[in-house]
Amino acid sequence: MRELGDSTLKQIAIELTQSLRKSVTVDWAKREAVRARLRVMVKTLLRRYKYPPDRQDEATETVLTQVESLSQEWVATS
Repeated sequence: MRELGDSTLKQIAIELTQSLRKSVTVDWAKREAVRARLRVMVKTLLRRYKYPPDRQDEATETVLTQVESLSQEWVATS
């Protein structure tokens, strides 16, 4: 099995951000609800990328941090 590192997590974050950009159902005023939904989406993507289950909690936090960063760039360029 190949080593999955930061580049995989970055790709997951990009994919998640692109999905969110297309979504008109995300209510950013409900931050906790959005974060819960994002966690589910991240865990789904981690399984699709066959990310090791024992590293998924840490990976989820990393991806969410990356998504926040990417979404700030997205807002700045919109």
